[in-house]
Amino acid sequence: MKAVAFTRHLPIDDPESLLDLDLPEPAHGAHDLLVRVEAVSANPVDTKLRAAGPEIEDSPRVLGFDAAGIVEAAGARARGFAPGDRVYYAGDATRPGSNAQLQAVDARLVAHAPRTLDPAQAAALPLVSLTAWELLFQRMPFDSEQGGRGRTLLVIAGAGGVGSMAIQFARRAGFRVIATASRPETAAWCRQLGAAATIDHREPLAPQLAALDLAHVDAAINLADTDRYWNTLGELVAPQGHVGLIVEPRGPLAIGGPYKAKSIGIHWESMFTRSRTAAADLAEQGRILARVAALVDAGQVRGIAREILSPINAANLREAHRRLEAGRSIGKQVLAGW
Repeated sequence: MKAVAFTRHLPIDDPESLLDLDLPEPAHGAHDLLVRVEAVSANPVDTKLRAAGPEIEDSPRVLGFDAAGIVEAAGARARGFAPGDRVYYAGDATRPGSNAQLQAVDARLVAHAPRTLDPAQAAALPLVSLTAWELLFQRMPFDSEQGGRGRTLLVIAGAGGVGSMAIQFARRAGFRVIATASRPETAAWCRQLGAAATIDHREPLAPQLAALDLAHVDAAINLADTDRYWNTLGELVAPQGHVGLIVEPRGPLAIGGPYKAKSIGIHWESMFTRSRTAAADLAEQGRILARVAALVDAGQVRGIAREILSPINAANLREAHRRLEAGRSIGKQVLAGW
């Protein structure tokens, strides 16, 4: 089968950083689906895993966590799916990824794809939807339907993939969402998704919130730079408020000070926790994706694919990685077709 993989950890401008290869088709286990991949999307985690690691991999490594495709076969213990079903999922960091024509994936991590989206649009959603949903509604103590009523949420890096979904989920749950964006096009994107207002994360946040008649916010999710905004969020979040994080800090952080004085909850989210640890509630990710698909089909959540490259090959994936590393992406980048 065709696949895009790498054997050495190299800068993305090196033509050998990602390679077109012909690899054996994967075997699938009892809990697995074998999926014929139609579209994938690129995420920052792909660039980090490609760039960092041992000098040489023991065998070609296939990255990719988002996929939309068609079920080819189902294992004996894979429930709820049959060959021919169109599905979407974010996969498992401990197994070969989605940048291949065929992928074996645990059925409990999978859901039927939204009926109203094509494969490219569907492939943009899984990882960022799971990250935003788990952070807001499972790590942080907010109900997905009414948990934001009367509350304000600050989303740092609102125009990225996770931010794009967090804005939509939070708005639907009743939050007044304030998103950070530094360019006119990213600010417009955040407002289109439901942000009540945008502020510039390159400038001090407190005066900009004050201009919106906000001395504090009830909750904040920092999707960009944990260290940079740590002290700021300690001051801006209201007593007994909550801060959500997804980016590993570069150094030690003081978790006392205003965080302790105001009893601010600190909540970490990693979308791979359930699959990496074989958690008892592994199937929760499939259920979340099924819920997201229903919201999309009901017109309550929209797709976020902004750039679609075709076909799926090393050259286009290198370009997607290059754009992600430049830090100027809006929504998601998707690759479709072989």
